[in-house]
Amino acid sequence: MTDPQPRRRLVLASQSPARLGLLRQAGLAPEVLVSGVDEEAVTAPAPAELALALAEAKASVVAAKPEVHGALVIGCDSVLDLDGRALGKPADAEEAIARWKAMRGRAGTLQTGHCVWDTASGRHVSATASTVVRFGEPTDAEIAAYVASGEPLYVAGAFTLDGRSAPFIDGIEGDHGNVIGLSLPLLRRLLAELGTGITELWAPAED
Repeated sequence: MTDPQPRRRLVLASQSPARLGLLRQAGLAPEVLVSGVDEEAVTAPAPAELALALAEAKASVVAAKPEVHGALVIGCDSVLDLDGRALGKPADAEEAIARWKAMRGRAGTLQTGHCVWDTASGRHVSATASTVVRFGEPTDAEIAAYVASGEPLYVAGAFTLDGRSAPFIDGIEGDHGNVIGLSLPLLRRLLAELGTGITELWAPAED
């Protein structure tokens, strides 16, 4: 028997394994198509606006590709707002160490921009989710060991909530998924604005 309303294709315009993992854990099965956007060329006056501009740029580039026509495209980008500065991925280990020494014992706000394009209708919606992160006080030796692991060089803000730096995070205020890379509640609201319920995108349960 043919399904009268086949599930919409979902495309993630990000190479982040953390974002892909969050979507899969929520019952979704997105394809991945990296945008190739030059992030250094995107500017904005404030961290939250930069995160949103980057997400919109990534989603729009992928949505314009003919092979995704008819799909829903999700673009996301995260930056850490510390003292009004947007901190993305550190350039090298030296910067990561300096970053952690500046963050410890303090709080920053993880800003994640979200943009969803409906390539069938040409409509798109976007918004930024914010989560306050309270950093602990790792010792210089702990910071050096963490940076030596390589993990902070690949993530916005030089930390993760679900990785080796988890013991150095005292707590958060807001959506934990947003810190990992994508706010599922915000994604649900954006999809609803486009007329799609998130449960309509759930992949069939495996036997």
